Amino acid sequence: MTSKTTIRQRAAIRRCEPAQLATCVNAVIVALTLGMHLLTAAPVRADEITLVESGSTLIYPLFNVWATEYMKTHPGVRIVTNSTGSDQGIKQAFSGAAHIGTSDAYMSDAEIRQNPQIINVAMAISAQTVNYNLPGFDAAALKLDGPVLAGIYAGRIRAWDDKAIAALNPGLALPHHDIIPVRRADGAGDTFVFTQYLSFTTRWWEEKFYFGRSIAWPDVAAALAATGNSGMLETLQRTPYSIGYIGVSFHKEIAKAQLGTALPKSYSGEFLLPTPETIQAAAAALTPRTPADQRLTLVNAPGARAYPLINYEYAVVSTKQANPAIAAAIRRGRGQSALCRAQYGRCQSHCDMLCVTL
Repeated sequence: MTSKTTIRQRAAIRRCEPAQLATCVNAVIVALTLGMHLLTAAPVRADEITLVESGSTLIYPLFNVWATEYMKTHPGVRIVTNSTGSDQGIKQAFSGAAHIGTSDAYMSDAEIRQNPQIINVAMAISAQTVNYNLPGFDAAALKLDGPVLAGIYAGRIRAWDDKAIAALNPGLALPHHDIIPVRRADGAGDTFVFTQYLSFTTRWWEEKFYFGRSIAWPDVAAALAATGNSGMLETLQRTPYSIGYIGVSFHKEIAKAQLGTALPKSYSGEFLLPTPETIQAAAAALTPRTPADQRLTLVNAPGARAYPLINYEYAVVSTKQANPAIAAAIRRGRGQSALCRAQYGRCQSHCDMLCVTL
């Protein structure tokens, strides 16, 4: 769980003087050039190299694109990717089981202190959607705000026609049926982002449950747990009247499963869907304030048309690699921003090192 001081520290960071990020889009790996004496070692044959990535299920589809393209131009390097969840990605970067941990959440203050050789590298921006399986209403974009979502996940709001939901959606004859909230069973950056939104918008949630990759969830009898974004998608698909949160990289699968996508309420009071424009508006409000350690909360950004559920995607890497050939191979991962443009057709105009994974 994230320390209670972190939310205030992140808020203080938002007030910092602008500081541009030092890396490009998937610079995974540019970070390893920071003070690494290992990189001056004698060269080692590239055909002996295997890089292991582990972590975020959200960025997994995009990271596979990057890895495939990298291997095309570096035939002696093999990259193995693993969709294990952000928590495992960070832990495996700590232990050395993975050369690159990927995460939707930055490392906590305690993790930074305990692992000073590990750094966070912001390599992309993504978003999260709130999705539901509501028979007869999946085509309707329900308006939901932080306090309502907090109420659902705390068991205070139990039915789809609760007056708090109805007040946000006048004119919709919502069913009188129990809501089934679905949360992640694994330690997840998606949970980090979602519970940040609940904490930033709902004081009692912040004080009682807070946020983190894993939290002590309220005891709600109807609640279900799922592993990974794919598990969340499958659980929602087979469970009528359920609600959950999914990384935007699964937007095609969400549409195929015919799940509804909510319009969460933004900091400025607008109900918005994640689009390139609304994600860029949110990113523009906060990314210029990214501090040197690149740990910054982007959730619930201020400003017009700013989608509230966005986040940095991080590479979590060690500045000390036992094998100099591994360090050299990772360092060569720089300069792939064209790849993101080719795959997704757009990049942030205000900061070309960040691409929207939509």
